[in-house]
Amino acid sequence: MNQNLSFKHINKLAIPALIAGISEPILSITDTAIVGNMEVNATESLAAVGIVGTFISMLIWVLGQTRSAISSIVSQYVGANKVEKIKNLPAQAIFIITSLSIIIIITTFPFTNTIFKLYNASGLILDYTAEYYKIRVFGFPFTLFSIAVFGTFRGLQNTYYPMIIAIVGALTNIVLDVVLVFGINGIIPAMNIKGAAYASLISQGIMAIFSAYYLLKKTDIPLKLSFPFNHEIKRFIIMILNLFVRTLALNATLYFATRFATSYGTAYIAAYTIAINLWFFGAFFIDGYASAGNILSGKLYGGKNYKDLMTLSNKLIRYGVVVGIILGIIGGIGYYPLGHLFSKDPEVLNLFYNSFWIVLIMQPFCALAFIFDGMFKGLGMMKYLRNILLFSTFIVFIPILFLFDNLGYKLHAIFIAMTFWIISRGFPLILFFRKKFLTLSQNS
Repeated sequence: MNQNLSFKHINKLAIPALIAGISEPILSITDTAIVGNMEVNATESLAAVGIVGTFISMLIWVLGQTRSAISSIVSQYVGANKVEKIKNLPAQAIFIITSLSIIIIITTFPFTNTIFKLYNASGLILDYTAEYYKIRVFGFPFTLFSIAVFGTFRGLQNTYYPMIIAIVGALTNIVLDVVLVFGINGIIPAMNIKGAAYASLISQGIMAIFSAYYLLKKTDIPLKLSFPFNHEIKRFIIMILNLFVRTLALNATLYFATRFATSYGTAYIAAYTIAINLWFFGAFFIDGYASAGNILSGKLYGGKNYKDLMTLSNKLIRYGVVVGIILGIIGGIGYYPLGHLFSKDPEVLNLFYNSFWIVLIMQPFCALAFIFDGMFKGLGMMKYLRNILLFSTFIVFIPILFLFDNLGYKLHAIFIAMTFWIISRGFPLILFFRKKFLTLSQNS
């Protein structure tokens, strides 16, 4: 057996990637938990954090696909033993993506209220949403810079340093959240929801600094921008464009889910915020194995090792199902304590408890979908990922959401539609992969 496909080696890549991957949802979950336990206007603040979190996740997922594109190209060159040919690509990719992030700040900041009115935010929730976003948005370039560096490390088959960076960022955010939201008597005034935003911003800046340090000290990949553009920049941009369209479809799902939840009332969007942040946590947790699939599939594909590529897919299917079931069981055991961790409002908790079970049932299907997402990204097959997500969003999710909403299912409608959305994302990827590589693996 290829030792690079052993359970030990896969976990050596997956577990650090898992820890690194949950850093972003930990930022949102920490904000959610701290804000939800404030003494004043906690439910309205919790709703605002959920709305902004959805929008920022959309922005990060749209432009954060840089990580997958860089990782795919670098890992394929690692497999072909030709890394020297793309050494200047990461710096060029970082320059492109951070430039776009600055454009987004300039174009969204003046229209904050208009943007969040589209999510049905109004009154006090809209005020808090604007306060929170106008601070957090400035962390966007830092986050994208770190994501691009993480992609470079992944392509180099290294998930250890991204893990260290993510741990530093998450711990910093937790400490700052407590200090800035609640304050320290006589030293630091309580800043409430603004404190949560500043905690995230500072943490993202620190992560960017550590990302630059480790890339420069632990690799020979330069951060200095050089020209002419690398010959792979065209493929990189095509990958990004396909992933961009794909991510717009993904965020159409999140937009409709959040908009519907907000329309049901303050307690509903607060309960949805708790559930969706826990869903994000599960998604990024599973992303550790998706990252291992991304890293190894790119390397094996670059080296034309189709037999081991097929073996890898079979192993990751088994690991994914097991991890998804374990997440579901853990969520079931901690079902009621999880709710109380985020809110004390009886109405919010009742709505959360009545719908969170669907999120738990979803986990094994999420695992399969996300793992094969990762593998296809490693293979550079972004066009197929784009088409599958367009189908699952506009042909599956949205019609089912409207159907169950008309039947009065409310939060249940959202999470039932998400379950079908996940299933329609995962199984076509598995079938296409096996159809394409089974014959190749038998002939290699």
